[in-house]
Amino acid sequence: RRPPPPQSALEKVAAQEGLSLHQLSGKWFLVGVASRCSYLAEHSHQLEAVMVTMTILDGQSLAISTFRKLDRVCWEIKQHYLPAQAPGYFLLKGHRKSSKVDVVVGEVDPSSFLILYYQKGRNISVKLYGRSSPVSDAVLDKFEQHVRAVGLSEDVTFYLPTYGFCDSADEFHILD
Repeated sequence: RRPPPPQSALEKVAAQEGLSLHQLSGKWFLVGVASRCSYLAEHSHQLEAVMVTMTILDGQSLAISTFRKLDRVCWEIKQHYLPAQAPGYFLLKGHRKSSKVDVVVGEVDPSSFLILYYQKGRNISVKLYGRSSPVSDAVLDKFEQHVRAVGLSEDVTFYLPTYGFCDSADEFHILD
């Protein structure tokens, strides 16, 4: 007999209780990311400010536009988070079956912060968004607690610049 597969880190994460999707709509600034992603570690000194706009579609899925600079040009990256098994759980489908990403709303205070968990395969990451950038120390403490709860640490936690945001892109710099 084979042992059961190990429990994924995301299975231990509870989604925000009583989540109303409308709490997520609007503008958010990416404040911090905790991830074992090697690209992030190698290029952390080049991180650029990121701003996200969330829109509720059909009452249950999210349209997300991410605005970020790449080579000093503002790009808009559009994504569609589909509802998953329960409120606060989403699925981000890639072009291949293997490239799906599970997303969980870990904690949200609609007026100040949002903590999202992302899992692709066995890799988990945690992102902190703020309604403003920077956020309070109390919010940073909450983020760091969520990070430790899934086995990540400070050495894989990166904070983004609090300046240099872009909030639009021309028609030639949109990825759908």
